Amino acid sequence: MLLLCAAGAATALSVLFLLLLLLLRPRCRSGGSELLCKPSTLASYLREQCSSLREEESGGGLWRALPSVQSAIGLLGPPVRGQRFLREYLQLSDQGLVALDWAAEMGRRPSNPGIPLLLIIPNSFGKITRNVSQLCHLALLQGYRPVIFNRRCQNDCPLNTVKLQPYGDPSDLGEAVQYIRHRHPGTQLFAVGESTGAGLLFSYLGECGSSSYVTAAGCISPLFRPQDWFEAGCPWLWQRILLLYQKMELSRYATVLGEVINTDKLFGSGSLMELEETLFCVTGSKTSSLSWETYWERNDPLRDVDEVAIPVLCICSQDDPIRGDPKSTLPFELFETNPHFFLLLTQHGGHCGFIGDNQDGTSCSHKVLLDFFKATAEFFRMEDGRKGLSRKKGTSSSSVVDAAQNMNACIRKTRCPHNIHDIYNWQRSYTR
Repeated sequence: MLLLCAAGAATALSVLFLLLLLLLRPRCRSGGSELLCKPSTLASYLREQCSSLREEESGGGLWRALPSVQSAIGLLGPPVRGQRFLREYLQLSDQGLVALDWAAEMGRRPSNPGIPLLLIIPNSFGKITRNVSQLCHLALLQGYRPVIFNRRCQNDCPLNTVKLQPYGDPSDLGEAVQYIRHRHPGTQLFAVGESTGAGLLFSYLGECGSSSYVTAAGCISPLFRPQDWFEAGCPWLWQRILLLYQKMELSRYATVLGEVINTDKLFGSGSLMELEETLFCVTGSKTSSLSWETYWERNDPLRDVDEVAIPVLCICSQDDPIRGDPKSTLPFELFETNPHFFLLLTQHGGHCGFIGDNQDGTSCSHKVLLDFFKATAEFFRMEDGRKGLSRKKGTSSSSVVDAAQNMNACIRKTRCPHNIHDIYNWQRSYTR
């Protein structure tokens, strides 16, 4: 009870502080940016077509001097007013539940099933931030249908098994994507990962490779080396906020979790590393036999990064107070050698901040991501058109054989290795 009262008071003070910051916010842009990537035809096309990737620094200096303020607004600020979501519960193969929240315009029922889908993966702590809320709002305005993936026991999703989702285990996300594809066949799917949630997206894209069903993906303030981040610890205030929030969420399931986890140690954790270790490793679990090192060997988000087969744009700030020094936390070599990865590195923006110069304080990163998705889709359509024209010009039988082989290869790539009817128990899915 004391924990909940303290949490409520802290939340109220945070909201009042952030509202004051919003009222006093100056008009300025998030800063200059640099696109780092391996030279390629797609990279050249993006530089030419995406003006948001080339914007220069301008505007006032308050945001640049206070990256923690930008981060606080993006992560702790109030969501978009009047936003509406339609929740759908999905029962997984092990009887666990995840939730899909479909964003919808006020006063309208979702229509036009052919519009592109935007799958959003929030941070691993489960909080639906102002950053995610605003991304959903802008995506709706630009013709996407956003859907938020909620992990087990997060954001009011019930926990009906004792299994939680490890940091980089993409199995639940994979089943959710399969379900979305089954419900919306032939529809383009884009994906965005926020903060620590980007690790789950990296893991999924690496594990599925060319069978991910995703056209292009983006990550806002991702953590590329989460093990180092947990061990080093983020700044004290942020660690207290994240730790308190996660304990509050887990306290609702203390009795169930007590069957497999040392809950005294869990709720007595003094750091995010200790809490993560207690949840999933041998030092805190009554049944697990994982060591901390083994846990990260299995959950490192970049463990299969060479298998990623779609364009991925990562937006990071040099002054990110949560991620830390870019020299030690950003894998620059990945972007210099892998043609699928693009890094937009800004001078300022904080962690999931990137406050723009518009009156409503929306994030510049959202416009960049949606521009990136649009340009990438157009590039693929152009390439498909060129290949189709080339096949029409071919007259020899060998050309016909080559075209058939290429088509068969494409079909094989788009198939998922799982049997969708074996994965789902359709009769026991839940909707609300």
